[in-house]
Amino acid sequence: MVDHDYEQFIGKIKQKSGIDLSLYKEAQMKRRLVSLYEKKGFTSFRDFYNGISKENELYYEFLDRMTINVSEFYRNFKRWQVLEEKILPRLLEKNSRLKIWSAACSTGEEPYTIAMILSKIVPLSSVKIVATDIDKNVLARAKIGIYPERSLNEVPNEMKRKFFKQEGTKYKISDQIINSVQFKRQNLLADSFDKQFDLIVCRNVLIYFTEEAKEILFRKFSNALKRGGIFFVGSTEQIFHAERYQLSSVDTFFYQKC
Repeated sequence: MVDHDYEQFIGKIKQKSGIDLSLYKEAQMKRRLVSLYEKKGFTSFRDFYNGISKENELYYEFLDRMTINVSEFYRNFKRWQVLEEKILPRLLEKNSRLKIWSAACSTGEEPYTIAMILSKIVPLSSVKIVATDIDKNVLARAKIGIYPERSLNEVPNEMKRKFFKQEGTKYKISDQIINSVQFKRQNLLADSFDKQFDLIVCRNVLIYFTEEAKEILFRKFSNALKRGGIFFVGSTEQIFHAERYQLSSVDTFFYQKC
């Protein structure tokens, strides 16, 4: 039997946020959302949507319940320090407008971290980061730019003050940062890559691929870098025999195109 109440809710949410709830398994998603709306005192999806429309805090709670967000800003903080202090200054010596790609960016914490770091070195108006993911719902979340406090654990205080506004228990990232990132849907294995990147960041994703798929991706990422460009991977994703892919290690988890 078609649940018209839920169907209408899906349509309104897609209009409001860009998120398509029909892409999720219906029984699981409905169960998750019904438990939230009953806890908040609503009796139908229609009433729940009216509540979401009037109250930001409830809308943010809905977004949080709907996607399981495991990403965070400045994840593995010391690696981001190396990017800021060592890698970016070298790249900027050669080119003042860097071409940067955050691959498999999830809900946006990674490309927004890159933008915040760059804001300390160059004007944000000159920063353009491409961020891609296969899941269009996490991309819609990223564009909204609302995060739970736990995602901000490692954000330096000056960045938190400058680029985040607290709204209830959630934090909204500034439009300045959002506007410096262009989000696109992309399948890393199936789709072709753009070329001539100064910096490609792909962290904590490759661990989910087979060895064969990793080899394909390392070649594709290497071909997408310009000579001297940097590939930044996650803390469990060391590239063995990097020379096979025309890469050489310049710091822990940073590889340069030879």
